[in-house]
Amino acid sequence: MGLLSWVLIGGLAGWVASLLVGEGGGIIFDIIVGILGALLGGFIMNRFGDAGVTGWNLRSFGVAVLGAVILLVILRLVRGRGGLSRRW
Repeated sequence: MGLLSWVLIGGLAGWVASLLVGEGGGIIFDIIVGILGALLGGFIMNRFGDAGVTGWNLRSFGVAVLGAVILLVILRLVRGRGGLSRRW
């Protein structure tokens, strides 16, 4: 995938993850979280013996969203704002 693809899928994945977790920070934040989430999700999927982000498809988008959600939850815990229990 090219740089533009990473930015687009990262932005969408970061935006969806921020909606799910309730941790918004703007478009740049969503893009960064989405790209890092795609890398994290790909790493986790590889550890389970499966492919990570492989291109423009629904499965890759799901992996990126999963990684972004995990990343946002970790960020929330590090910041000391509680886990998901306060929101839900």
